[in-house]
Amino acid sequence: MLEKVFILLFASTALAQELCRPDAPEAYKVRLSIKTALGNEAYEWNDNEMYLFQATLAFAMRNQLPGQQFEVSNIIVCNITPRVSFWFVVTSVNSPTTLIPKQNVENAIKEARHRINSAFLLTDQTLEFLGIPPTLASPIAPGTPPWLIAFGVVMGIVGAAIVYFLGTAIIRRTRKKTPDEDEEAKEANGIAGENLDGIYNSTFSDEDKITEM
Repeated sequence: MLEKVFILLFASTALAQELCRPDAPEAYKVRLSIKTALGNEAYEWNDNEMYLFQATLAFAMRNQLPGQQFEVSNIIVCNITPRVSFWFVVTSVNSPTTLIPKQNVENAIKEARHRINSAFLLTDQTLEFLGIPPTLASPIAPGTPPWLIAFGVVMGIVGAAIVYFLGTAIIRRTRKKTPDEDEEAKEANGIAGENLDGIYNSTFSDEDKITEM
């Protein structure tokens, strides 16, 4: 019985090494920069951290392929380096010798990227899935459409121009009227002055005629 267990363990290890190898068609390389990200608060990468990585990948695969209960054992890891980097593949739930297509794994990672990063206190730049571009934040939609802002600016300029030209026209008309009014005022003052000074006054002229008679 014990011999059978050892044989199964050896066979599974050999199978895992065969399925997971660098540059395999369905394999991805992961590179972590824990010290760069956390500095003095950096944690040590160990078997527990690797278990957490496999668990988060299994979680991501469950969300990507509903109905398939991926386990930690479905995430096979190999070529682990101290710095830390490693390769991994994902095996099928129904067949441990069948690998999940690379596109499904990539989609699962993209959808759960923020959850994976949060689990290790890292970012897209410090927890890298080589071959999978970093996730981008969705652009912020402005509250007011750009075309409406541009239309408002143009209409504001047009309105200011209309007010300016109307104001200028009114000022010019006012300036034209002022000299005429001044001339009329001067003429009126001149006539009154002549009357007051006795230069010409029709009333006195009539009195002179009566006196002569």
